[in-house]
Amino acid sequence: MNTAVFEAPRGRLFSLTGWAGLVAVLAVVTVVVPLLNLTTGEGSALHISDYTVSLAGKILCYAICALAMDLIWGYTGILSLGHGLFFALGGYAMGMYLMRQIGRDGQYKADMPDFMVFLNWKVFPWHWGFSDSFVFQALMVVLVPGLLAFVFGWFAFRSRIKGVYFSIITQAMTFAAMLLFFRNETGFGGNNGFTDFKRILGIPIATSEMRVTLFAITGCTLVAFFVMARAIVTSKYGRVLQAIRDAESRVMFTGYNPVAYKLSIWTLSAVMCAIAGALYVPQVGIINPSEMSPAASIEIAIWAAVGGRATLIGPIIGAFFVNGAKSWFTAAFPEFWLFFLSIATFTTHVIMAERLRLRDRRDANRD
Repeated sequence: MNTAVFEAPRGRLFSLTGWAGLVAVLAVVTVVVPLLNLTTGEGSALHISDYTVSLAGKILCYAICALAMDLIWGYTGILSLGHGLFFALGGYAMGMYLMRQIGRDGQYKADMPDFMVFLNWKVFPWHWGFSDSFVFQALMVVLVPGLLAFVFGWFAFRSRIKGVYFSIITQAMTFAAMLLFFRNETGFGGNNGFTDFKRILGIPIATSEMRVTLFAITGCTLVAFFVMARAIVTSKYGRVLQAIRDAESRVMFTGYNPVAYKLSIWTLSAVMCAIAGALYVPQVGIINPSEMSPAASIEIAIWAAVGGRATLIGPIIGAFFVNGAKSWFTAAFPEFWLFFLSIATFTTHVIMAERLRLRDRRDANRD
């Protein structure tokens, strides 16, 4: 993966070309796409359809998850197979607010969500107490997944759980959460989850204007996270993370505490996924426990692997490539999609292994 356009001399975050590229991306997501969607007719060759905007917005959310995965896997050597949980928790936090925004426009014309009326609930569960507040739920998007990640990471990293054992435990945690959310008594809609959203901040959600607004917000969020990630990996903090990835024992001998570094980047990565989930739900229109499935978390790792770990821009490209190809292949050749994904993933791992081998040989010769 060629990332030269974003490289800069030491002490600078990006080169001038890199900054120009970021400005161009912002212009596309905030100006070009909205204009081509809202001001051009469907018969125009320049028209961008509502479906394309929604699909691109969804993939932008996936790209945030891939970037979050790159920070912990590519730069810190922590392979998580449970990041789908944090993505889903952020989505559920936003979904609770969106369900309250439905009001009496539901099927049962009641003040409570339809699934609660169907289950004959008379009052909201305690965790729905402030769900009608956008500010409160926005805080929950960050605090709940962040706290869960912090507590889990505290015990895991202090116990020096790493490698495949850490990956398996994160996958088990995600699977357990999925089974919990499937239960109706938890108050999260059971198997069906949340859907049929009507409004956000009192504004109708199923309009072209709101669709491109959410798309633009998601694009800006991705750019902001990319700049933040670049600042992290080029700082002293980021260099320590990479040292932990390459030789954690040596880092300990030099006086650094790997637990604090791993815990902080792990929690930040989880929060990034949660924010992506919160942006995903109003654009897709549904959130259910399937977003917590082990397969969903594995896909996040695949996007990072296909694009190239420890590159930042690579996982973003990987998310767009894999999900764009998935959308096209599942429509054109649905029976061959999984074969294509397997070949792409295998090829990428071979390329990455060869790059690492060449890097190790170069370092050995330098020594």
